[in-house]
Amino acid sequence: MGTDTQEVAVNYSSILKRAANLAEQLTFLRERQAEKEARKFPEQEFDILIKEKLLHVTLPGEAMAFGTTHTARLLQLLKLVGKGNLSVGRIYEGHINALFLIHLFGTAAQRERWYADVKQGQHMFGVWNTQAQGGVRIVSQGGGRFILEGAKTFCSGAKFISRPIVPGKLIDEKGNELGWQMCIVSLDQFPAVPVDSSFWQPLGMHASVSHKIDFSGISINESDLLGKPEDYHQQPYFSGGAIRFAAVQLGGAEAVFDATRHFLQKLKRIEDPYQRMRLGEMAMLIESGNLWINQAANMADSQASSAQIINYANMTRTAIERICLETMRLSERCVGARGLLYPEPFARLHADLTTYLRQPAPDAALALIGEFVSSQDSPAHALWSDDI
Repeated sequence: MGTDTQEVAVNYSSILKRAANLAEQLTFLRERQAEKEARKFPEQEFDILIKEKLLHVTLPGEAMAFGTTHTARLLQLLKLVGKGNLSVGRIYEGHINALFLIHLFGTAAQRERWYADVKQGQHMFGVWNTQAQGGVRIVSQGGGRFILEGAKTFCSGAKFISRPIVPGKLIDEKGNELGWQMCIVSLDQFPAVPVDSSFWQPLGMHASVSHKIDFSGISINESDLLGKPEDYHQQPYFSGGAIRFAAVQLGGAEAVFDATRHFLQKLKRIEDPYQRMRLGEMAMLIESGNLWINQAANMADSQASSAQIINYANMTRTAIERICLETMRLSERCVGARGLLYPEPFARLHADLTTYLRQPAPDAALALIGEFVSSQDSPAHALWSDDI
């Protein structure tokens, strides 16, 4: 038993060391990209992820396999990828999210098939849930066949994601709506699918190529349906998953912090007491973020109630957003107008992080925390743990 535990610990350590090295490689590439190149899908960066075998790190038998109490290390991995490049972190987090949904809701045959797509075919997965008017419908044609109708927006990774999870309204042969159903589209089999790149004109995160894709006319089989209607919204997984994107966001804040220190060191301004004060504040913010995601991971791996996991995730995403915003504010004070000029990295870092912080329903998340704590009789120290 001791040998097995020691071997797993070595694997964890090795993966995180590789991830830290990866973050340095991604940072090197990001800081040397021309602005035009920074708007394209980061193919070179994902080649590095594939080489490091990080696409399948959460599959069965791997060091961070789902179903084990490894979430804190997984969040550190996501943070480090986000630190190197937020667009890469966003797409990679979507890949991990999709694999988690397969882990939760896939049949044994589906898991075997889609895990092989990752490990052997090096296919990338994603979750494309956002839509505009109309959205996607999955219409039964009978005999286990379905036709997709409609489009999704914010399809991060666009056609580079060959196995996206595409949720939509499931419609039976009589036209009845059966609920929100996930399906996985083998997008590489539909090279002519319409992609609207004009949709994606953001402040930052250009390289995430989060385009609009029209799935109308695509035919799938019953074996491509993942889970049952409404499984996608099953709690605590739906809201609790926010800790993963929060970890990537924190990586963006770490990148800002490191770039700020290097800028001041380069200009020999670290002796200034006000710069030291701001750097001290930033250091506290970053470490607070690490404490938040580590405790959120422990909560997710614990026997806590669904309500506790959901609301701790809501607190974490809210805290990380504030940490990131304050880190950027302090950084701008440190580097001034000169630091916001190219080729310094701050303009892109701040634009990317500002854009990526815009996640769905932040006010509702905070209100849900208030609703939860106001309905509890437990003292503050016992709201999130039964150990005391």
